[in-house]
Amino acid sequence: SCHRASEKYAVFSFEQESSQPHCICGYPVVRGELIPLLGLFIPNQMLSKTTTRYPLPPSVRIVEVGPRDGLQNEKRFVETEIKIQLINRLSEAGLKTIEATSFVSPKWVPQMADNTKVLKGITKHTGRSYPVLTPNLKGFKDAVASGATEVAVFSAASETFSKRNTNTTIQKSLENCVEVIKAARAENVRVRGYVSCVLGCPYEGYIDPESVAHVAKTLYDAGCYEISLGDTIGIGTPGSCIAMLKRVKRDLPTDALAVHFHDTYGQALVNIMVSLQEGISVVDSSVAGLGGCPYAKGATGNVATEDVVYMLQGLGIDVGVDLHALIDAGNFISNALGRSNSSRAATALTAKAGLRGASSSCM
Repeated sequence: SCHRASEKYAVFSFEQESSQPHCICGYPVVRGELIPLLGLFIPNQMLSKTTTRYPLPPSVRIVEVGPRDGLQNEKRFVETEIKIQLINRLSEAGLKTIEATSFVSPKWVPQMADNTKVLKGITKHTGRSYPVLTPNLKGFKDAVASGATEVAVFSAASETFSKRNTNTTIQKSLENCVEVIKAARAENVRVRGYVSCVLGCPYEGYIDPESVAHVAKTLYDAGCYEISLGDTIGIGTPGSCIAMLKRVKRDLPTDALAVHFHDTYGQALVNIMVSLQEGISVVDSSVAGLGGCPYAKGATGNVATEDVVYMLQGLGIDVGVDLHALIDAGNFISNALGRSNSSRAATALTAKAGLRGASSSCM
């Protein structure tokens, strides 16, 4: 990923084992050096003997999931006004899609008990989307009554995870999703689909990409305009990610796919990078790295939106987001929760620029 090149490619090549590899712009690349596009150390034996080009999308749409997926597991109830302010700040930062809340039973997710107040209280900007999660028909009806114009449904690629998470089989969860999708079509409401555990399960371990493709295709065929593929426990690597995407893309168009990575093993950004190289141009992320999976010990939450935006802007990819305003939103919610902002980019840039809400804690 060389800023000297006119095209957005990571390119390195050499004709003979002894010759100097170089970028497309002609800049020499030292064997074993840090290749900026992937952020990975590339040892000599991994360098290709032929020129390799990785085209990147000119723009990426970020789906901000912090207000819902990020906050839903918080044990202390976050005041409704704080949630509303957070969503408004994210809108003002330029994010086009912000998952606002979830219409689930407060018995199971008490943090989302104020869903109607949140959805009705936010400032809805023209050209922005504020989807809400609706796991069943009752949740869908409540969401529509509260003014929702886009909803999301979810299933899993792991049978055991599905039973532990929603107390139902994959097949039954898909039937519930289809029921919601049919009702949404009648109300002219758009539906996005989520597939959990696409790269691994805390109970089953390896997940066959065939299972991921089956669930994704079922949701897409039923009427979901977009399918978000989620590495729920953050265990995936670029290798497993590419294999999964290639299998799913055999059944679904690439422009109907999104990726959703947790950063438990520090692989989220590089997994996003290889996903972009596979043609994906929609990425889910959570401001300040909020969130996590209660079924994965040590899970560190979703990839931070600030880190994703910093990386994408560094690649010259249009995201339409004001990074400083985004960092300000992340610091706002981090302060409200009484913790440090988990975004590395936000922490570094806050300290450097003196943005408000800076945290002084170091580890």
